[in-house]
Amino acid sequence: METTQVHGQLAHFSINADDIDRAAKFYKAVFNWDFEPYGPPGFFMIRFPSEGPAPTLGSLQGRRELVKGVKANGFECTVAVRDINAAILAVEQNGGKILMAKTTLPAIGHLIFLEDPEGNMIGAMQYDSEAV
Repeated sequence: METTQVHGQLAHFSINADDIDRAAKFYKAVFNWDFEPYGPPGFFMIRFPSEGPAPTLGSLQGRRELVKGVKANGFECTVAVRDINAAILAVEQNGGKILMAKTTLPAIGHLIFLEDPEGNMIGAMQYDSEAV
């Protein structure tokens, strides 16, 4: 697995899970990710659908509460999806929870925040420059 990273670029992220099989099933159903054993036992690299590269975007923002009474802590990751409504359905049908209902960001797209069955928070965004 040879890659070329650029200084300051997001180069890797990990999803921590108590039940690896359950987590892999969830992310396969919601985002169509595949998992390949790599290195030590219980460690897998994510294989993303290959539809062409797109840049990873980053932002810095004020801390907020996506769950009432719990301030967000750490890095927040958002995954692009083709259809936000299909993603919501997949989350609900595969043991996840919607933490923030679908919100439209004008000229950007439709965003949700969800919790996977392992308790990890993640965003899903259907990018749509014509969203209103």
